[in-house]
Amino acid sequence: MVVLTGVRAPFELTQHAIPIKQQGIDFAMRYYSHQAGKNLSLAEARALTDAGIQIGVVWETIGAHLHSFSRAQGLADGAAAYLMAQSAITQPSGSAIYFEVDCDPTADDIAGPITRYFEGVNQAFHAARPGEPRYQIGIYGSAASCRAIVASGLASLSWLSPSGEAGAADYAGYNLRQLASGVLPVDDGKKIHVDLARSNDGLPTGLFRVL
Repeated sequence: MVVLTGVRAPFELTQHAIPIKQQGIDFAMRYYSHQAGKNLSLAEARALTDAGIQIGVVWETIGAHLHSFSRAQGLADGAAAYLMAQSAITQPSGSAIYFEVDCDPTADDIAGPITRYFEGVNQAFHAARPGEPRYQIGIYGSAASCRAIVASGLASLSWLSPSGEAGAADYAGYNLRQLASGVLPVDDGKKIHVDLARSNDGLPTGLFRVL
């Protein structure tokens, strides 16, 4: 495998798919959430696929609010994300949905509410497809969060955020890593502001294409 270069964008990329591919972008990280205007659509997923760009998704609701993490919230978010992936996007089996922990929690926070949150996500995935979940579960967060949740078996993939750089240098097991923000020129002289990302050579990513 090779290292892939990607962008994370909280807005639709349909009309920008071809120009960003021409600038060496291999994948785009988009959103599932309760905010319709922020979410990946099937038309956008097809446009990205047609341009040769792989797709990744992250569920975002409470990522920056540590007090809101709980098993009940994980169960609700997991069910909503699974339904969106299956019904709205027809996301392929075996690909991943990352869940955001966009803060720098302590070890007690990770062992407590964040672990319970991912237990809820797993419960929702198993309930949606008894036997074996259709999608992999990923975590977006600090090195400490990623390491602990993957080690516990509650996530199989990790996307390392810029948050909580302590310990990041010693965490080589990430699947994706978010980098600095960037500006990409697109059609008609416009520019888009995105966060850059890259994959980890030799490790799976959970990215996908649609038909």
